Formats: sequence, structure tokens, C-alpha cells
Amino acid sequence: MADAPRQARYYKRSRFVTHLPTDRVYTSSHYWLLADSAGTWRVGLTRFATRMLGDIVEVGFNVAVDEAITLGQGIGFLEGFKAVSEIYSVVDGAFAGMNPALDRDITLLENDPYGEGWLFCATGTPDPQHNGAEGYAAILDTTIDAMLASRHELAGEDE
Repeated sequence: MADAPRQARYYKRSRFVTHLPTDRVYTSSHYWLLADSAGTWRVGLTRFATRMLGDIVEVGFNVAVDEAITLGQGIGFLEGFKAVSEIYSVVDGAFAGMNPALDRDITLLENDPYGEGWLFCATGTPDPQHNGAEGYAAILDTTIDAMLASRHELAGEDE
């Protein structure tokens, strides 16, 4: 079932371009949250996060459905060709399950991160430090600027 059309904020900085759906909130750790129903949240990675992670080959969770989770708790993992990254909870409440579509097609995480490529659902309260699309765009500006500055510093050391 396809998601309904959504409004999005166009974002471009350096060589990174994306559209940030305005129907969800974002965390500084590059997750998005979409209210599915009262107190239930669908959680995914932003396009920026999936680009930084590279090719993802496996996802897994180490919490059971209905198990209590807290903000910042490690609840699973993403494995890429180069590294394994932890998945952190951005909801204080209970784990409601992973996206079953990822078992069939892990590339959904990269190819459709704001649609069918969501990670998990949880019930409870989202990270209180979340931002709308505009606030997340400011976080991206700061993050990308820091990456570019670091790259320039490294290039300067080689001279």
C-alpha cells in the first residue's frame, strides 16, 4: 500500500540533496518519526543517515515486541559492508515491532527511507528534542558544514 502524497521541504547543501517530508519530526541523530496513531510512532532513518551508512546488508533488533524501551537505548543494529552501527530508541515507551518488509528487501532503507523503508514502530513519547523539517534542515547545515571544514583541515595538513 503506497503512502499518500506528502508535502516536503527541498534541501540542498554541497553535494547532498533531499526532500524532507513535513508530516513527521526529526532528531539530531538523523531519525524521523511519523505518528501512526495515538501514541504509536513509525521510526526510520533520514536519507542523510542512509547515505552516511553506505550499503546496508542487514538489520536486526535485540528487543521483543511490547518490551519497554527508553530514549537513547541501543535496541538493534544495522550492518553495512564496512561497519556495524547501533540503532537507538528515539521513543520512550515500548517496542512495537520492526518493519517486516526489510526481511524481504533491505534496500528499502536506502531506496525509500521516508516510505516503505522505515525501521520500527514504538508506542510512547518521542524524543522531546525533535524538530520539524525546518529545524532538521538547520541540523543538516551544521553537520555538513562541520564535515566540509574537517575535509578542508585534512587537505591543509597534506600541503
